[in-house]
Amino acid sequence: MDTLVMTAPTVENGPAAWRIARDSGVLDVNSSYSYLLWFREFARTSAVALRSGGAPVGFVTGFHRPEQPGTLAVWQIAVDRERRGHGVASALLDHLADRLTAIGALRYLETTIGADNTASDRLFRSFAERHAAPLERDVLFPAELFPDTHEAEFLYRIGPLGRQTA
Repeated sequence: MDTLVMTAPTVENGPAAWRIARDSGVLDVNSSYSYLLWFREFARTSAVALRSGGAPVGFVTGFHRPEQPGTLAVWQIAVDRERRGHGVASALLDHLADRLTAIGALRYLETTIGADNTASDRLFRSFAERHAAPLERDVLFPAELFPDTHEAEFLYRIGPLGRQTA
C-alpha cells in the first residue's frame, strides 16, 4: 500500500468523507452538505488521510467544546474498507492530537461510543494507552432517551493529554 499523508481537510475532501461515512455501514451518515461545511468550519479540529495523488481514504471530524475549549469532541472517524485494519484510524487520531497539542489547544479528548462498537472501543482505549492518559467511560445517553431505536451511547473522556506519544 502507498504511503498516506495526514493533514487538515479542505472542503474538496468533503465528498470523499461523505462517501466513506456512507460506505462504512456503521456511522450515522450526515448530509453531503454537512461534510463540506464541517471541513470549512472545523478544519483545524479535523483530519484526513490522503493517499498519493491526494484521494482521501479516511477522516476524523472533531470540534472544541465551547464551554471547555481544551476538550476536543470527536464526532466521526472512518476509513475506507480496503484500508481498515492497517492503523489509519489510529494515525489520524494521533496526528490530530499531536497537531492540537503542539499549539496548546488540547488537554482532553472526548467521544461517544455505542455499547456494541468494539472496534471504536479498542481504537480509543489504545489511543489512551499510547498517550499515557487516563480514560473514563460513563453512560452519556441511555437508550431510552432516543426517540428511535438506538443503543446507549457511552462517553469516553481521555486526558489530560500533552505528554509525548509512544
